[in-house]
Amino acid sequence: MAKPFDDNKPIFMQVREEIEDQILNDQLKEEDQAPSTNQLVNFYKINHVTVSKGITQLVDEGILYKKRGVGMFVAEGAKGKLIQKRKEAFVDDYVLLLVQEANKLEISETEIISLIKHVKGSDQYDV
Repeated sequence: MAKPFDDNKPIFMQVREEIEDQILNDQLKEEDQAPSTNQLVNFYKINHVTVSKGITQLVDEGILYKKRGVGMFVAEGAKGKLIQKRKEAFVDDYVLLLVQEANKLEISETEIISLIKHVKGSDQYDV
């Protein structure tokens, strides 16, 4: 059963991110055949145009490529491209906000690193 969609993000982006996650998690590897648009439409029970919009973006970015009459495949280097893209987004979406909030709370860089290590379970944190 498909997981419910987040109402705060366009569905085509969520479908796209789901495919990206499958590539990042090695569920889909380079040269593997990706789910077809029809499979995704049937799985998610959503409009064909919505799925196509997400797929088209992945093709335009060189993450997927089409083999005429065969289907959609994961492009060579797709995982590396996705890792780089997500790292850039990570800085904008998380690190920038973290640093801004840390500055408000007068949390030093050393304390931030200690907190991150604690959360990752690699070190003890003393409050």
